[in-house]
Amino acid sequence: MALELPVDEPCSFCEYLAGRRPYTVLDHDEQVSTLVTRQQRGRLHVLVIPTAHRPTILDVQPSEHAALMSTVVRASRAIAEAVDAEGIAVWQKNGVANGQTVPHVHFHVAATLPDGGTAWGPVPTLSVEETDQLAEQLRPFWDG
Repeated sequence: MALELPVDEPCSFCEYLAGRRPYTVLDHDEQVSTLVTRQQRGRLHVLVIPTAHRPTILDVQPSEHAALMSTVVRASRAIAEAVDAEGIAVWQKNGVANGQTVPHVHFHVAATLPDGGTAWGPVPTLSVEETDQLAEQLRPFWDG
């Protein structure tokens, strides 16, 4: 089985982690990295990704499973505390047919919007300076 993947050469997430393109990296270790997305579809929306390039969830190595899920839970808790969230959304897509836009597996984690849910249509693209500010808002709860 081969999923059709979006074209993104070189991989934008890998470029961010390598420091070749500016992006807000909240946390980064050998297995998992957390990015503050420039397209905020909820409140304090982050992306949890394997540090190694893995195109889809089918490519994630067994040795990475626990670290990925642990970081999704950590992000959920930190976001919930930082914004006193009424709800937390976690989603992940694989393949062009399901709306995957970057061929590097990533879990979206965001607090729901004040009126509920998350924004699925077009949203503004924030500057790196703005996402750096969001990271600073989240960091006390991330590290605590």
